[in-house]
Amino acid sequence: MPLSSRHLLGLETTPKEDIKLILDTATTFKEVLERPIKRVPTLQGKTVVNLFYENSTRTRISFELAEKRLSADAVNFSVSTSSVSKGETFKDTIRNIEAMKIDMVVVRHAAAGTPLYLTQLCDAHIINAGDGIHEHPTQALLDMYSIREKLGRLEVVKVCIVGDIAHSRVALSNIFGLKTIGAEVSVCGPATMIPRNIKELGVKVFYNIDEAIQENDVLNILRIQLERKAGGNFPTLREYHTSYGITNERLDKNGKDILILHPGPINRGVEISSEVADGSHQIILQQVTNGVAVRMAVLYLLGTQN
Repeated sequence: MPLSSRHLLGLETTPKEDIKLILDTATTFKEVLERPIKRVPTLQGKTVVNLFYENSTRTRISFELAEKRLSADAVNFSVSTSSVSKGETFKDTIRNIEAMKIDMVVVRHAAAGTPLYLTQLCDAHIINAGDGIHEHPTQALLDMYSIREKLGRLEVVKVCIVGDIAHSRVALSNIFGLKTIGAEVSVCGPATMIPRNIKELGVKVFYNIDEAIQENDVLNILRIQLERKAGGNFPTLREYHTSYGITNERLDKNGKDILILHPGPINRGVEISSEVADGSHQIILQQVTNGVAVRMAVLYLLGTQN
């Protein structure tokens, strides 16, 4: 069965059937990644442009590897060495790239709505790799895949997203995706970092991290986004760590065998201690591995459409 859309712009309107199809397809590609030769000819002859206007390590490399594992031709766009630095507009950049006969564009941009705008400029399949503080759908999908892989299900699993909710595109995509699939979603953090209307999305709000740990099966810990001035929402990083940081002492005190996720990069000693980041509760590196499989699934399902 094909996806219901030609693009992956976000999870807000992505139907449950599409999410399940992506996760199930990712399981097949996870097996490919375990082989001695980690490559299949599925997208041979297809060209994918990685259009990253923001810095990235995990997402960009993950997409590049996914493309190469599927035998697609991957082209990486660098803003600093492109005509953008000479004043070329975004519209002209895209139209020039499309004129080179591409099939898919993976885009990350600081402006929310850029992936949607791209669909109006070109005929290629568009995949959102993060747009402003709007959405980051493939990160949420790999988080969901990782939870399902570890716990065996997503339905009725209690997941709490902890930290900088107001500035996080990861949080929003996780809320949309997890709610669609049937999980129970909550958020936790200082009141200054939680949007006032967040309850309208059907999530529970915790302001006490110990209560969140006691009532949930999974914690998805978010990075404090200092580059988006998030540090102005609490007195000091030390105080944030004292009030909301995930430590072994805090987990032991609550006596909970809870699953820990983190989309990275990690601020060790701020939102999570090094002991927890490297400990037995977390599946952070498994998330990274699963990210390649999930992105292979998305590229395959879109790239094989007419």
